[in-house]
Amino acid sequence: MRSILVLADRRPESENRLQAALSLARANSGHLTVLIDTPVARYLMTDAMGSGYLAADIVREAVSGDDAFAEALNKRLLNEDVPYDILRAEDEPADAIAEAARLNDVVVLSRGQPFVGEVVLRGATPVLVLPREGATLLPPSVVCVAWDGGDEAASALRLAVPLLVQAERVHVLTVAEKSGGFPVCDAVKYLARHGVKAEVVEVERAASIAVTLDATLAELQADLLVMGAYGHSRLREFLLGGVTRYFLEDSAGPTLLLAN
Repeated sequence: MRSILVLADRRPESENRLQAALSLARANSGHLTVLIDTPVARYLMTDAMGSGYLAADIVREAVSGDDAFAEALNKRLLNEDVPYDILRAEDEPADAIAEAARLNDVVVLSRGQPFVGEVVLRGATPVLVLPREGATLLPPSVVCVAWDGGDEAASALRLAVPLLVQAERVHVLTVAEKSGGFPVCDAVKYLARHGVKAEVVEVERAASIAVTLDATLAELQADLLVMGAYGHSRLREFLLGGVTRYFLEDSAGPTLLLAN
């Protein structure tokens, strides 16, 4: 993971994202791309006749504020030991991130951002979802890989190898395998070919799969969970929740997500 994309803004949680992305870039001799987005369409107003127009003064103020933030960030990053560039965009966040992510290895976002699920769905680039508060250890020391035998889990595992080879311990967690999927032993053999010694941890389902996995992460003191996203239909995930939504919204730790 040598090309890292991080969304930066003027919110408090942006600092955690930036520090995590810098740590990841340093550990991999990588390059950091910082995206600063000003979604101007949000300033589209409607008059009494139903006609739309841009609130020009508000737009200019928003763009000017983010330009100043970009300039200050550029001066700050000059003192870091990581090569970087700063991108400016004026699209909706999911659109801007998906466009910028096409030639990046990982996207760094924060849990609770309303567009994270859409970014995961729309791209083939893994999304690292960080807690909104507190520092995140990268590269992680203890990593857990959620394994259900499906294509999404296999894709996530493959793309996470650059992080897994740097970890001190890797656990492959399985609650239940899909019928006809890849057995957990195949996942362990694949990792072994890349020099990753992984331990299989089979857990008994005590509540929902998501809650069971989350409790196991705490027991193993995991720094990161790697998982495939949206193993069931997108509509079902949206309406009924599921493992993906849980780790996008409710879990406390960082999660690396990939939708196949």
